[in-house]
Amino acid sequence: MTAIEHDAPVAHAAAAAEQGRLAQAWSAFAESRVAVGALGVAALLILVAALAPWITPQNPYDLTQLSIMDNMLAPGSRGFDGRLYLLGTDDQGRDMLSAIVYGLRLSLVVGIVATAIALAIGAAVGIVAAYFGGRLDSLLMRLVDIQLSFPAILIALILLAILGKGVDKVVIALVSVQWAYYARTIRSSALVERRREYIEAAQGLALPRWRIIFRHLLPNAFPPLIVVATVQVAHAIALEATLSFLGIGVPITEPSLGLLIANGYGYMLSGRYWIAFYPGIALLVAIVAINLVGDQLRDVMNPRLKR
Repeated sequence: MTAIEHDAPVAHAAAAAEQGRLAQAWSAFAESRVAVGALGVAALLILVAALAPWITPQNPYDLTQLSIMDNMLAPGSRGFDGRLYLLGTDDQGRDMLSAIVYGLRLSLVVGIVATAIALAIGAAVGIVAAYFGGRLDSLLMRLVDIQLSFPAILIALILLAILGKGVDKVVIALVSVQWAYYARTIRSSALVERRREYIEAAQGLALPRWRIIFRHLLPNAFPPLIVVATVQVAHAIALEATLSFLGIGVPITEPSLGLLIANGYGYMLSGRYWIAFYPGIALLVAIVAINLVGDQLRDVMNPRLKR
């Protein structure tokens, strides 16, 4: 019997065990109504953001759709053409509801894309370090320690000062501050999995190292990364909003909740609260919902942390 034929039952057993763990994890997750509700809110926000061009009254970043006659309208007011602005308008006549939905879409895209790229890089680094060990493990982990020793906001500020403004630049900055979290997490998980029988069996069958790493070790060491990724999406959204609020994130021609808050901050004392207040509420709801989901996932993955 060839090594590939031997590999099939090993992979089947690992896949069956993984499916059983996922079913059990979902059952434990559903025990928290707050977490299920937060998951529903997060899913709704993603759906609304994805359908932004079709469900919003206007494209707030298309100058041909804006009217300066409708600037600074209070929530519930009607514009020059009779259009109802539920959340009012800003100083440029942009419908705040539309601007918030477009800004939410950008925040979610940046957070999810940056998290996905950072997860891929960190998982590769951590799994390689755990499997090969020795000097390679020490070298990679020292790089992780160095990266984690600096505040994330400081690294992002330095990178954006060098790279300049732009959505792609913000993604690069977020990836640079996130990948080390995944590397350390999956290394810890993979070190435990590496000593299990199915890995020893695969090694005894003389399977290629890449097959053992990516078909056996990585899938079984991956679940803890789900918790980290969920929390890091919220962290990336908050960090992007902070950078944009400071004026070094996305350019003013792009929708961003951080830019909307910064734009309305100067009008707070004049009574035009809605320009900054509603984008802030949207940002808060998104971050809290994602964090609540991450907290419940953490409790499911490690019941000892359950409060």
